[in-house]
Amino acid sequence: MGNQENNRRSFIKSASIGAVAAISIPQIVSSAVAVAPKGRRVSIDQGDVILFQGDSITDAGRGNRNAFSPNNAGAMGNGYALMAAGQLLSQYPGKDLKIYNKGVSGNKVFQLADRWDADTLAIKPNILSIHIGVNDYWHTLTNGYTGTIDNYITDYKKLLDRTKAALPNVKLIICEPFGVLGVRSVTDAWYPAFNQFKKAARDIADQYDAAFVPYQAAFDKAITQAPPAYWTGDGVHPSIAGAALMAHTWLEAVKG
Repeated sequence: MGNQENNRRSFIKSASIGAVAAISIPQIVSSAVAVAPKGRRVSIDQGDVILFQGDSITDAGRGNRNAFSPNNAGAMGNGYALMAAGQLLSQYPGKDLKIYNKGVSGNKVFQLADRWDADTLAIKPNILSIHIGVNDYWHTLTNGYTGTIDNYITDYKKLLDRTKAALPNVKLIICEPFGVLGVRSVTDAWYPAFNQFKKAARDIADQYDAAFVPYQAAFDKAITQAPPAYWTGDGVHPSIAGAALMAHTWLEAVKG
């Protein structure tokens, strides 16, 4: 039995006897980060250009996809990227930060690569955050995708090598793909295979000296405080509370 299933069942047991003690999202995040391997943090410096990249979790319904002006609320979506950007911009008003979101729903790593020149390299980010991987596994179950964990690792490393060649001083943030078991789309069929994608993201972060955002640990802690469906509607896409949890966890990877 995986950690997620243990946590889910523990929540149900605790809730049934009224034993769940409410704690705040910052406390959940602190607890999750504490159990994750210690990684580097990325500094927020004067004039940084920050780019969020990924799939629908990052996309989060963003509007004007052709917008290249930074800090554009209509182009930031309504998820964790918007919430994290709001915190950064309010916390560091004097640093002239320029923040973009170029996540695209449905993307796998090779599809990031297809649009990388226009949607990443042209923006010239100083800080690049990538959240990718759930579709690289999920679509093998639902969309007939035949990619493997080896494809994911190889494609990801090629993408980062290409990025480092074009932007040698870029500060990387690698976000862990996650799934919340027992909420609609995420079933026992995901495991143990999906664990390989989470491990691969962590290993890649280590190999490329990137900050790592432990999203699975954050959601595993969160579901001990409220049912899984409180944090996500389908096990993959976060609710408002889930997006806030993600933003707080992401912000732990950066420092002023």
